Amino acid sequence: MTKFKYLVASFFILIHLLAVGQTSSVKSEIQYLSGTGKDNTVDWQFYCSEGMNSGSWTTISVPSCWEQQGFGGYNYGQDDLATRHKEFGLYKHEFLAAEEWENKTIEIIFEGVMTDAEVKINGKLAGEIHQGAFYEFKYTITDLLKFGKTNLLEVKVNKVSANESINHAERKADFWVFGGIFRPVYLKISPKEYIERVAIDAQADGTINADIFSSSNKVKSVNMFLSDLDNNKIQDLTITENKQEKGTWHVTTTANDIKTWNPEKPNLYLLTIEVLDAKKKVLHTTSNRIGFRTVEVRERDGIYVNGKQIKFKGVNRHSFHPSSGRTTPKALSIEHIKMMKDMNMNAVRMSHYPPDVHFLNACDSLGLFVIDEVCTWHSPHLDTEVGEKIVKETVVRDVNHPSILLWANGNETGWNTDLDDDYALWDIQKREVIHPWNIFKKTNTLHYFQYHALANDGYSKDKILFPTEFLHGLYDGGHGAGLDDYWSKMRNMPLSAGGFLWDFADEAIVRTDKNNTLDTDGNHAADGIVGPYGEKEASYFTIKEVWSPIYIEDRFITPNFNGIFKVENRYHFTNLNENKMTAKWVQFNGPDESDKFKVLSESEIELPALEPNTKGTFSVTKPDNWQSADVLYLTAVDAQGMEIFTWSYPVKTPKALNAAYINSSEKSKFKKTIKDNSIAIEANGIHYTFSTKTGLLKEVIKNGKVIPFNNGPIILAQHDSVISVAIKSLKNSIEITTVFELKDKSPTWASHKELSSDVIKWTIHSNGLLDLAVDFKGKRVIKGYKGITFSFPESEVSGMKWLGDGPYRVWRNRMKGTQFKVWENDYNNTITGETEYVYPEFKGFFSSLYWVKVKGKNDNGFTVYCNSENTFLRMLTPENPSEDPNKRVSIEYPEGDISFVKNIPGIGTKFQEPDTMGPQGNTENYFGNSDEPIQIALTFEF
Repeated sequence: MTKFKYLVASFFILIHLLAVGQTSSVKSEIQYLSGTGKDNTVDWQFYCSEGMNSGSWTTISVPSCWEQQGFGGYNYGQDDLATRHKEFGLYKHEFLAAEEWENKTIEIIFEGVMTDAEVKINGKLAGEIHQGAFYEFKYTITDLLKFGKTNLLEVKVNKVSANESINHAERKADFWVFGGIFRPVYLKISPKEYIERVAIDAQADGTINADIFSSSNKVKSVNMFLSDLDNNKIQDLTITENKQEKGTWHVTTTANDIKTWNPEKPNLYLLTIEVLDAKKKVLHTTSNRIGFRTVEVRERDGIYVNGKQIKFKGVNRHSFHPSSGRTTPKALSIEHIKMMKDMNMNAVRMSHYPPDVHFLNACDSLGLFVIDEVCTWHSPHLDTEVGEKIVKETVVRDVNHPSILLWANGNETGWNTDLDDDYALWDIQKREVIHPWNIFKKTNTLHYFQYHALANDGYSKDKILFPTEFLHGLYDGGHGAGLDDYWSKMRNMPLSAGGFLWDFADEAIVRTDKNNTLDTDGNHAADGIVGPYGEKEASYFTIKEVWSPIYIEDRFITPNFNGIFKVENRYHFTNLNENKMTAKWVQFNGPDESDKFKVLSESEIELPALEPNTKGTFSVTKPDNWQSADVLYLTAVDAQGMEIFTWSYPVKTPKALNAAYINSSEKSKFKKTIKDNSIAIEANGIHYTFSTKTGLLKEVIKNGKVIPFNNGPIILAQHDSVISVAIKSLKNSIEITTVFELKDKSPTWASHKELSSDVIKWTIHSNGLLDLAVDFKGKRVIKGYKGITFSFPESEVSGMKWLGDGPYRVWRNRMKGTQFKVWENDYNNTITGETEYVYPEFKGFFSSLYWVKVKGKNDNGFTVYCNSENTFLRMLTPENPSEDPNKRVSIEYPEGDISFVKNIPGIGTKFQEPDTMGPQGNTENYFGNSDEPIQIALTFEF
C-alpha cells in the first residue's frame, strides 16, 4: 500500500471511529442495580422490621415481594392493616459510578416499590418520599454521586403508606398486597444536554405529532427518521411544523407508505429523534417503538380504531405469579398474551394498576388492545394531590404504547373526578378516560349485569355499552358459562363495544409461612380462566370457540350432505381468505385399540374473500369414502400460523358407529336361576343378578371377580311403582322387562294420546353382552334430570377412555369449546380453582357420548356403548367448592355415580344464578311433544 493510500484509509477509519464514538456518546445508557425480573435478581442487604425473619440484617433478592422471600407477613387486600403499619424494610446496595459519568446526567429509576419509598444516595435524600406502589418514579442523582468510587444506595420501604387514600386504593383492595422493591431498579446515564422524555402521536394516516422535552437551552433543532425494528432506516422525516416553548419542542411530520397497527396486524416501527445544537451537532438521540393507529370514541356510536368499529373481546389481568407475587418476568407477559390471543381475545384491561413495562411492550408487538388503569378501590377515592402525581407517572411512562386505547381513572366508585382532566395534560393523543362500573360521559361500563340488562332500555341506552367486568369466573362458573348467550346479543347491538371477563388467572400465592401451599384467600382470588401456573380450565376453550373471528353456522351431516357451510368473517381488519382451513375426514378405532383414529382424507379449503363483518359460504370436498368416516374436522389457522379453532361434525349416529365395535357373535348356552327375589343369569362366563321386584341390576361377576357396577338403572326424578317384571327366554337372549305404573294420564306426547308408562328392558345375550333400553314417559317441560343412574364406587375408578365431546366437562350454558374425538383422562379429584389444579377435571358431565370404557383399579372396569343420540355421560360426583356461600357455582348431581341423562344444569357465577345468565342457563328443560318416547339405549360389555 502506498503512503498516500495508507493516509486516506487511516483518515476514513478515524472519521468512522469518531462517528461511532459520537453516536454512542449521544445515546443514554442503562445500568441495572437490581435484576430484571422474577428469574433474574441481584442480592441486596436487607432488614425487615416485623414478622418472618425480622430484626436482623441479611440479604434479599431484588426485585421481589419480600413475603415471597420469607420476610414480614401476608395479607389479602381486604384484611385489617393495623398489624402492618409497623412493617418496613431497609435495603442497602453498593455500586460503582464510573469516572466517565462525571459530565453526564445520572438518574435512578424505580419501576415499582410497595408502598412508600425513601431513597438515599451516600446518606443524602435523593428527593421526596414516593407514595404509590405501581408507578415508576425517578430522581436525578448526579450531584450525590462519587465518581470513580463506590456509592451507597439506601431505601426504606414502608409496607403501609402514610397516605390513607393510597392504602384504601392499593392495600384494602380485592387482591393480594405485598411489600418491597418488586420491580427493577436501574441507572440511566445520559449526556449533559439530553432529551428528558418524548410523547408521540402516530396516526393511521402517517401523521406524527411529537412533544420532545429537554431543559437544555443548547437544543436548536430536531431531526427525525423512521426505521424498522432491525434498525434499518426506512425514511427521513421532514418536519412540517416546529415550535418551542419552555424547553419543549412540538413537532409534526408525516411518514409515507406505512402499515397501520391493530391487534390482527401489529405493525411497529422505530422512530428516532435527535436534538442538535446551533452547529448541527447531535446532543442526544433516542428511539421509540411506535405503531400508527387512530382511536376515536364516537358519542352514541362506538369505539373506533383506524376507522373500524371495535367489539372488544377482553379479559382483566393482574401482574402476578404464584411464587413471586407482583414480581414477574418478561417471559410470563409473553406467555399470558399468547394465551389470550389463543383464546381469540383482542383486548386486556389492566386490573387494577399499570402493569410491568414488558407486558405493554408485548401487547404492542403481539397485538392486544389495552385499557391502562390507575389503582383505586371503591370510596374514598385518591387524594387529589397524590392522585395528580400518580396520573402523571402513569401517562408519562405509558403514553407511547400503541396498544393503549383508553385510560381508566380507577375502579368501582374509586374515581376522583378532579383527576379526569389530568390525563390530557400528559397524553399527546388525548385518549378518552373511562370510569369502570359507571355511566360516565360516552360510555356505560356496568359490571356483572344480568342477561336481561342487554335489552338496554334504561336511561343510558344512548351510551356505548362497554362492561369492563362481566361473567365473574369464580371456580368453574362464569367465563365460558353464559358467554355464548351474552356474546350473541352483545355483538349484534349497535352500541355494544364488547367487554372484559373477570379474570385471567387464579391468584393463588405460594405461602412461605404455610409450607409453600397455594392460597387463594378463600373465594377471593379463584376467578381465573387458567390456574395459577397457567393450567387451562374448560372455559378457556369455550371462549376460544365463541370468540373465534371465523364463525361457522351450526351444521349437521346427513346422507344428503352437500359440503356447503355458511361462514361469517368476524375480524375487524382481516379478509377471511388471509386464513387457511383444512378439512379432515377421520375414522375412529374401538375402545380396545391403541390407535385412536385414522385419517381417510385431508384437503385444503378455499375460503372466500370476505371483508370483515360479511357473510358467505365455503365448500368442503367430499371424498368417495366420506360416508365411511366417523367425523369431519375443520381446522382454521391464521396468517401467523396460530390455530383459530377446530370444529368437529359427527358423520354417523351413535347406533351406526357402534355397530362396528359391538360383539355380535352368538353363544347358545344360558344358565338362569330365579331365587330369593333375584334373577341370576350366566352367559359366556359372566354372572348377572337382577331384582325380580324392580328389574334393577344387582351384581356382575366375571371370571370370579365382582365388577361393582350395580343398583340401576334408577330412573331419575321418578317415583312410580313397578307394575310388573317379566322374563322372556329367546334363542340367543333373555329379556327382562320392567313396566311402571302410569299416574299422570294427561296427553303430553301428542294431541289426544295418553302418556306411556316408563319401561326398562334388559336383553342378556348368550355371548355375555348386556343391552338396556329405557323408555321415558314424556313431560314437555321438566326441572331436574331426565335419565338413568347406576352405582360404581369412586374408589375403584382409575380413569376412562371415551368417544364423545371432550376432553373437558360441560354445563348446559357452556357447551362450546369441546371436540368430538376419542379421549382418555386419568382420575383426579380436582375442585376447579380450589384444589389440585389438574385439568381437565375427571368428574362431571360429558356431552355427545358414543361409548365409554371405565377403567377400574382392580381390573374391574367395563365398556358402555351409548346407542342414543344427544346423551350425556355423568361420571362420578365432583365435590363442590367449600367457599361458595350462595351456592351459585355448586351443583346438585343425580343420585348414584355413573349416569346417562338427556339434560344437564347450567352453572352460575359469583354474583348470578344460571337462570339470569341467558336462555342456555334456564333451569327448565323443554322436551316438546313426540309420538315416540324418549329413549336411552345402552350396550354393556364386561
